[in-house]
Amino acid sequence: MYLLGLGIILLLMKWQELGPVAAWSWWWVLSPFAGAALWWTWADWSGYTKRKAMEREDQRKLDRINRQRAAIGQKPKAAPPRRR
Repeated sequence: MYLLGLGIILLLMKWQELGPVAAWSWWWVLSPFAGAALWWTWADWSGYTKRKAMEREDQRKLDRINRQRAAIGQKPKAAPPRRR
């Protein structure tokens, strides 16, 4: 996401001819978009995206369980060890 934001900022600076970016080649200005595409391709291929989504779901589930346990006066559950 950072590469996409950087690409948008550089693109706007090149388009508006602001600062040193106005003199840069279009290849340098557009390279963060290629980096973002490579990152997303790798993240999907390696399972990184799915693993992070599962971790968020597990944390939301644990938070919900702990809120319910606190409401009835029980100790909260400890977080399970992280998977690798």
